[in-house]
Amino acid sequence: MAATTVAGSKKKLTPARVFLHLFLILTGIVWLVPIVGAMYASFRPFAETVQDGYLSVPDTFTLDNYRNAWSQGDILGRYWNTLLILVPALALTLFFSSMVAFAASRYSWRFNVGFLVLFTAGNLLPQQIIIQPLFQMYNRVPLPDFLSNSGRLNGSTWGLILIHVAFQSGFCTFVLSNYMKLLPKELNEAAVVDGASVWVTYWNIIMPLTRPALAALATLEFTWIYNDFFWAVVLEQQGADRPITSSLANLGGEFFTDDNLIAAASVYVAIPTIAVYFALQKHFIAGLTLGANKG
Repeated sequence: MAATTVAGSKKKLTPARVFLHLFLILTGIVWLVPIVGAMYASFRPFAETVQDGYLSVPDTFTLDNYRNAWSQGDILGRYWNTLLILVPALALTLFFSSMVAFAASRYSWRFNVGFLVLFTAGNLLPQQIIIQPLFQMYNRVPLPDFLSNSGRLNGSTWGLILIHVAFQSGFCTFVLSNYMKLLPKELNEAAVVDGASVWVTYWNIIMPLTRPALAALATLEFTWIYNDFFWAVVLEQQGADRPITSSLANLGGEFFTDDNLIAAASVYVAIPTIAVYFALQKHFIAGLTLGANKG
């Protein structure tokens, strides 16, 4: 009888709960409208859309937009360009951020708080502010021909990698330092007693315990770096070397733009991020919630 009463109380709907569910449903619908609209347009011929309108009932569905986007947009090549930027930028960001977080959170020294503030304060700086000085600096830094087609840091893959590492390290350092503070200090003390060096303590003891947070950050950073459009357009002038997001601009015509073709290309762009999210969803949720019930 008591169990029935508890079960019934859980199913009881109050006006506040009804309002919350309606709000969430409405928010989900609004969030899905542009995604569903893009996919709907990607299966329609452009001529039919122009004639009947985007909200009209389609006469035919076709995969021609996806075929044309794949060939005209060189999607496979753009994936490769993005991979050359994404993998090193993601690995270097997590590696450097974890070292800074380890030094700032696991050891007490005179400037550890100021050092941590220095890294995290960079997140408050709008990226657009430093376009001009950064562009000029990149133009003045030479690189060997095998590292850059332009002979400079500007227009090179390494230029994009460095700017992503610089701007993403602050957020990762902040998250990892807070996570590492939850780990018992006795781990460091035991490592010192056993004669472990600082590197062994960092790499063999702390980093394995930080794996859930690293998985969560890897998911976020993958999405942010992969979806970058701003820096790819500013620092990579050669269209053939641009990552996949910024290359969508190359599908626009001189006198008109085939929006259905771009919609199909946008679906190609979205596939990797969706796949990575579902692959790391379990680790992502665990990294966000782990330690939430600790003091």
